[in-house]
Amino acid sequence: MTVKAILDNKGRAVATIAENDTTHSAVKTLREKRIGAVVVVRDTDRIAGIFSERDLVRALADHGVACLDNPVSDYMTRKVEVCREDNTVNDVMEIMTRGRFRHLPVEADGRLAGIVSIGDVVKRRIEDVEREAEQIRNYIATA
Repeated sequence: MTVKAILDNKGRAVATIAENDTTHSAVKTLREKRIGAVVVVRDTDRIAGIFSERDLVRALADHGVACLDNPVSDYMTRKVEVCREDNTVNDVMEIMTRGRFRHLPVEADGRLAGIVSIGDVVKRRIEDVEREAEQIRNYIATA
């Protein structure tokens, strides 16, 4: 199973925010969309960073509520791991586990093409395991 299959199923829309938008604006986007991370972009679809709940906690711990008035670029994670549509679910699980994060932007030709979350990956993996178990049951029943 590939990232392309996940995106084909769930869609390719990604919540984004500009580098110069305030941290407060990023937090509002997280709340309104009920998500854990927002991709920070420049030129509409070039990935500049990612801002997650963890980044918010660090900003608040280090700078207090004053951080909310500063640009999100002050607190975002700049070194963003990405994947491609041809990556497998296992590839993505490995990247997420190694990096200890739950959101992975999908990049195509240097541009943002989607995002996968740990929830997307787990859901797909469970579907795969259930399908395999059903195939084994059917094989045993007809043997």
